[in-house]
Amino acid sequence: MATAALDDIEETARKAPALVRYLDEGEFVTRRYVSQGAEMNTGDYRDYAVVVRDGMPLREHFSLDVHGFVIAKHKTAITDFHDKVAVDASYQREVEALVARLTGADKVSTQGWMIRTSGDLSSRAQEKVEGYVHSGGIQPPAGEAHVDYNELTGQRAAARVYGQAFPDGPGYKRYICFSLWRTFSSGPQDWPLAVCDGRTVSNAETASNTLFVVDEFPVGEALTAPVEGEDQMIAATIFRYRPQHRWWYFANMAADDVLLFKFQDSDHSVTWRCPHTAFHDTSLPDAQVRESIEVRGVAFFE
Repeated sequence: MATAALDDIEETARKAPALVRYLDEGEFVTRRYVSQGAEMNTGDYRDYAVVVRDGMPLREHFSLDVHGFVIAKHKTAITDFHDKVAVDASYQREVEALVARLTGADKVSTQGWMIRTSGDLSSRAQEKVEGYVHSGGIQPPAGEAHVDYNELTGQRAAARVYGQAFPDGPGYKRYICFSLWRTFSSGPQDWPLAVCDGRTVSNAETASNTLFVVDEFPVGEALTAPVEGEDQMIAATIFRYRPQHRWWYFANMAADDVLLFKFQDSDHSVTWRCPHTAFHDTSLPDAQVRESIEVRGVAFFE
């Protein structure tokens, strides 16, 4: 009865029509290539019409361990997120303290940040780069249903981060790989972030998407040519469409709103991951170009 009551509450939410891009049915070589200002996937994808529920009026309803995401309030000292020095110097420390408070973790360590914008990045993408690093820059919004880590990638990330950040620590019993996301452009945003209730997805509709960070995109057959040891490389989880997937967003987020969601929780007795994607929100008038910042990290429970 309690579950039914919660479902009733969720059914009161405003529903925005959306197209969400999913991996198509079939077998593909699935890879994500990222370079400065541009990202691309191999494999076949298809856009599916879904509804994305507006969780803002129900914001107190959501729980990290139930839904895989939670919205919270946080006032930052950063006045310009394009000030890379300031973000490097203090914002990640802010995020670590906030995530420790929201999760109850004993220790939190961040792994870097990225600004994403729906604005025009074509000139940036055409710039020649050498040794591109996929952190601390500006990229387009990710446009397909995904979780940034598969299980092996999350396990290795947690072990690596703990060893680097807390070499004298006693070890951990549980970890949560996370993203802390906030928009800093005026609302409503044209391409906001949608998050999927992690209880509504299963391993049956997943595939791994290997990450390749490159200076220039390969072309032709080189995009999918065999790579030795690819199954051991950093990879995301991508999803095929299922009608039971329940998508949410928080319309018109303010500067002090933050969205915390899971890439991977080692405790699978709770909701342990949260698929997410950008989507074009046509339900609100006068939408503005989205600018957002995300910080990745790991929370540890000793």
